Amino acid sequence: MHELHGVSVLLIEDESSIAMLMEDMLELLGCDVAGCASNLEDACARARSDSFDVAILDVNLGGHPVYPAAAILRERGIPFVFSTGYGHGGVSNDYQGVAILAKPFAMADLERAIVSALASRR
Repeated sequence: MHELHGVSVLLIEDESSIAMLMEDMLELLGCDVAGCASNLEDACARARSDSFDVAILDVNLGGHPVYPAAAILRERGIPFVFSTGYGHGGVSNDYQGVAILAKPFAMADLERAIVSALASRR
């Protein structure tokens, strides 16, 4: 778990209870939560301007796909993880190879997804 110590994470999640749980898990993993967004407009703004090492993106934000924010992160070269309850089939083919965190998940799943996303940057 020391592998993620000091890693800065942007969390995009529209369900407040899931966001709070993820924040707690990230802190236990040694990560710093750089910010949170719960809607697409805020997600895109933060993806465009905030400073962080990796992002976790809920695929569906209040009925809106998160792909515009993912495209911004891709342009900036910032790795990200998709979080979804729909499995691999719930992610656009344009994002094949992006780490997917399937809901519900355990802390070990979260850790693996972040490590995988960070490794893809190297």
